[in-house]
Amino acid sequence: MYSPVSAEEAVKVIKSNNRVYIHAAAAAPQALIKAMTNRHEELRNVEVCQLHTEGEAPYANPELRNSFHVNSFFIGKNVRHTLKAGNGSYTPVFLSELPLLFKRNIIDLDVALIQVSVPDRHGYCSLGVSVEATLAAIDNAKYVIAQVNKYMPRTHGAGIIHVSEIDMFVESHELLPSHDMPEPTAIENKIGDFVANLIEDRSTLQMGIGSIPNAVLTRLTNHKDLGLHTEMFSDGVIDLILKNVINGNYKNINRGRALATFLIGSQRLYDYVDDNPFIEMRASNYVNDVSIIKQNPSMVAINSAIEVDVTGQVCADSIGPNMYSGVGGQMDFIRGASLSEGGKAIIALPSVTSKGISRIVPSLKPGAGVVTTRAHVHYVVTEYGVANLYGKTIKNRVKALVEIAHPDHRESIDKQYFTMVRG
Repeated sequence: MYSPVSAEEAVKVIKSNNRVYIHAAAAAPQALIKAMTNRHEELRNVEVCQLHTEGEAPYANPELRNSFHVNSFFIGKNVRHTLKAGNGSYTPVFLSELPLLFKRNIIDLDVALIQVSVPDRHGYCSLGVSVEATLAAIDNAKYVIAQVNKYMPRTHGAGIIHVSEIDMFVESHELLPSHDMPEPTAIENKIGDFVANLIEDRSTLQMGIGSIPNAVLTRLTNHKDLGLHTEMFSDGVIDLILKNVINGNYKNINRGRALATFLIGSQRLYDYVDDNPFIEMRASNYVNDVSIIKQNPSMVAINSAIEVDVTGQVCADSIGPNMYSGVGGQMDFIRGASLSEGGKAIIALPSVTSKGISRIVPSLKPGAGVVTTRAHVHYVVTEYGVANLYGKTIKNRVKALVEIAHPDHRESIDKQYFTMVRG
């Protein structure tokens, strides 16, 4: 029965020593988060589990360390500081497997805080812009509290739940956090050109959010019959869909639909996906399943990295030993694209950081994590070109990656690597 209560009343079910899951990305329910955090004086040792979330995360304030401990499955900007302060931690997990941690009770959940669209006349709500592991959280949590928001788009796919699956409702209507894309830089546009040239007609794309994916998308207007099977997408795909460049006609999985597990973008994106049957939202154990991804012919996975060593090892989750983001879905899609007929696994990144430090390196920093192994990566792309590593020897890989490093660093990278190897 749909009978809303106040946020303050709803979060009273959260007790000390509970474990709480928060709906991910732009779907994080801000009214419930604030109400929970406001109870910090009476709560102790509440573990807050989450993927990356948009908006505020006040429970991550290090001053509230006695009340809340953050367990991140992917570290976002709004909680990064709390991990450094010692009242947060990171659980390495592929996004494809996160729902299994809940389903198998490896991580037991007491409460799930979610955000949904307004119930329809049949009593069904939509999880809107983020499904990921939230369906599994709903199925396994003892209590499910939903923020009902008229601004949450009603998306098609697996994220449709009945009011009977929700224990308490809180009505709070607020615009979702928006993420407007800046114009790509000259370097990002060069990378976009190189990546776009690797994409053939009838390919199926996976790409994330950011200036490089945006630069790639702007260069695909003359392509034909592309598909979209991706962990997430943003505004850049809208115009390609409207121009029939992305139509999904040659996908083998969810043909004729654009498939994703969460969305982050501008209000234009949220308006576009609302009640749009072309957009299909599914849980991450489906969208990111390698055995499903690989069934799409010419699957192209485009991901980024913090640094890449000259043998092809990709660090994408940490700066040295300091965790920065997470494993996420990179390996799910790199592997799926690698196994796809005609597929391509691409790592795209600028050759240097904003401080001029090379991101192509002789060896990864001490303590750095390897998200994509040297055996998995196919292509590495910088503004200086494309290194095709697939089937290449270590010696040939070093040569290819040095050639796409920034010219100021090429000689030193080459020297340092061979000095290190030869002792």
